[in-house]
Amino acid sequence: MTVLLSEDEKARFRRDGAVHLNAQFSQEWIEKLRAGIEADIAHPTANFARHTKDPDAPAYLEDFWAWDKVPQFEDFVRHSPCAPLAAELLGAPSVNLVMDNWFMREAGSTSRPPFHQDLAYFDFEGTMCVLWLPLEPVTKENGIAFVRGSHLWDKLFMRVRFADGHASHEPQVVAGQTYHPPPDVNADPEAFDLLQWDLDLGDCIFFDMRTLHGGLSSVTPTETVRRFTLRMTAPDGMIRYRGDWAKDERAMFEAAGYGEGDRIDGPMFPQLWPRETPHM
Repeated sequence: MTVLLSEDEKARFRRDGAVHLNAQFSQEWIEKLRAGIEADIAHPTANFARHTKDPDAPAYLEDFWAWDKVPQFEDFVRHSPCAPLAAELLGAPSVNLVMDNWFMREAGSTSRPPFHQDLAYFDFEGTMCVLWLPLEPVTKENGIAFVRGSHLWDKLFMRVRFADGHASHEPQVVAGQTYHPPPDVNADPEAFDLLQWDLDLGDCIFFDMRTLHGGLSSVTPTETVRRFTLRMTAPDGMIRYRGDWAKDERAMFEAAGYGEGDRIDGPMFPQLWPRETPHM
């Protein structure tokens, strides 16, 4: 198998919880994802959301689990470099899709993602990573900031609402695990060891599902900006109850036949790497 990443890049992912990778995705893949977002907006899935409170204000839009409904997204998850890159970073013999996700901030939108930890949002557990792929060039001031090494804190944080940045529930113990309020990074960024990067078109960031991350900038974009993300897992990924805050997402995979302790595999969570060999 062709090696895509250096030992240093893989070591930084393990140590820091996030790594910037240069020029991994061609212009063709970027254009395909842009077209997929336009198609999704024209015909939204049931998971489509508008996070901006004022309906007349420039929008902050999102959709997820749309990969099997938007042909451009399915082509990307199955055939782009996303899965072999994830396999190298995770040191995994195989990689399955957990969730696709995209975000769009229209020109003039003042919304920004709050600091949060992806793992606490869903009933998932295992060795997982996230691809963050901007579909326009990004300056570090306007991108996502990551709290270096926070994936190694052995600490779970409450789910935070994107609409207002507030925790969706009170801190509590669920299935023997304590969920804490996330630290207010925006109140004192200097108190944290933060990772930020400038990204050219085709660059990406991979981060651990446990890494705290969010937006520092409140700068209003003068042009529409789009981000595409993928969550992927090594073979140990499984369904694990996290709390009632994840009940809506849990209902989706329960309706597809998945339950507590099941492997993240099968039709909803297809294997992306190694790629399946077409039948002759």
